[in-house]
Amino acid sequence: MDRFPIIFVVATLITLVSGGRDEILRLPSEASRFFQAPDTDENDEGTRWAVLIAGSNGYWNYRHQSDVCHAYQLLTKGGLKEENIVVFMYDDIAFNEENPRPGVIINSPHGNDVYKGVPKDYVGEDVTVNNFFAAILGNKSALTGGSGKVVNSGPNDHIFIYYSDHGGPGVLGMPTSPYMYASDLIEVLKKKHASGTYKSLVFYLEACESGSIFEGLLPEGLNIYATTAANAEESSWGTYCPGEYPSPPPEYETCLGDLYSVAWMEDSDIHNLRTETLHQQFELVKQRTMNGNSAYGSHVMQYGDVGLSKNNLSLYLGTNPANDNFPFLEKNSLVPPSKAVNQRDADLVHFWDKFRKAPLGSSRKSVAQKQILEAMSHRMHIDDSVTLIGKLLFGIEEGPELLSSVRPAGQPLVDDWDCLKTLVRTFETHCGSLSQYGMKHMRSFANLCNAGIRKEQMAEASAQACVSIPATPWSSLRSGFSA
Repeated sequence: MDRFPIIFVVATLITLVSGGRDEILRLPSEASRFFQAPDTDENDEGTRWAVLIAGSNGYWNYRHQSDVCHAYQLLTKGGLKEENIVVFMYDDIAFNEENPRPGVIINSPHGNDVYKGVPKDYVGEDVTVNNFFAAILGNKSALTGGSGKVVNSGPNDHIFIYYSDHGGPGVLGMPTSPYMYASDLIEVLKKKHASGTYKSLVFYLEACESGSIFEGLLPEGLNIYATTAANAEESSWGTYCPGEYPSPPPEYETCLGDLYSVAWMEDSDIHNLRTETLHQQFELVKQRTMNGNSAYGSHVMQYGDVGLSKNNLSLYLGTNPANDNFPFLEKNSLVPPSKAVNQRDADLVHFWDKFRKAPLGSSRKSVAQKQILEAMSHRMHIDDSVTLIGKLLFGIEEGPELLSSVRPAGQPLVDDWDCLKTLVRTFETHCGSLSQYGMKHMRSFANLCNAGIRKEQMAEASAQACVSIPATPWSSLRSGFSA
């Protein structure tokens, strides 16, 4: 990176965090669905269960664990018992040396501590895809580590699942390897349905390109209703970030929450959820997350059995008795922020704010500068490598076009998910880990599979594109493969 002047890096950084984007937001058409009356008898609520998962680690990802902790407080105030809430989070934020309030996590600028009392069911290296799936299925024998708590639900019960982290087309991040692939998650949900151990299930998903996790994959008839922070082609957004209004307290150098997540939780915090439906919340969250259709927002989507959205939120989240006199209002009283930060740039916002505030000549300033340079170096390496592989396989003109092509709405990202995992692993063997930033290229790998590229061709092209793996934390293979 010595050949890249710091001025160039800072200029690039400013462009990234200012919200500029070179892609046009496309809203995948939602197939016509009839709002049929759900089968659920709300007088027979059964037991409410919840699974909450933050799929990241690192202080720059503060917002994901903050979101999950807020969700836990919301559910317990709503009447859910701790024994019925399973929490996954790396737990490296509250007592992180960067945290200005040790032992405290907040989800909004003037928010209360949301960390206190949150159970440590699965933390650190126990936050894995396999444990997450085992918890959903109620399969204690498949667990490795953790508290052993699972969703031990019955046929009359209702389940709420909330995930917050980075994502990419067809994939969701995890703090451990491998990442979570859409096809595997859908198979787990189908298996849960086949077991007859729930009456209805609601899934709220915060991640970039989160619509791709369900688009063309989640069938109707499973009694599952899902909403996502973004469609299948766009980023989701962090909020309460440095430089925004409202901004976090000045001592914070990171985003406190995510736009979609804050929208549904702050709405739930103030309303009587016995009188607000899933659909009503969906409309309010969609409005707030789109942020006036500006450059700082995404399109909230819904999938699966949309008819379930006529159910009241209390069926899944419970409701705080203190809100009994706060009925639902059609107009959103919660104002969107003036701007937001692209999820993939939130780490740069943290490093830049840290660099900006650090005293001149201090070791802290040097560390922050090094973090910026390493992150930018990794981004350029991944972007350039993927682009070059496309050109090697399909030519200078056709390669970039094929890599960026998007399938029509309603179709899954890829036909052969095993091929996708194989090509990703082959790439990482030669070029280094994709990491949370590199997940943006999952569509490119999927398109290579759809075009018939196989492991041997990918290996040859990757070896030519990547003579060596850069020795930065962002591209190290120490944490294992994404697939």
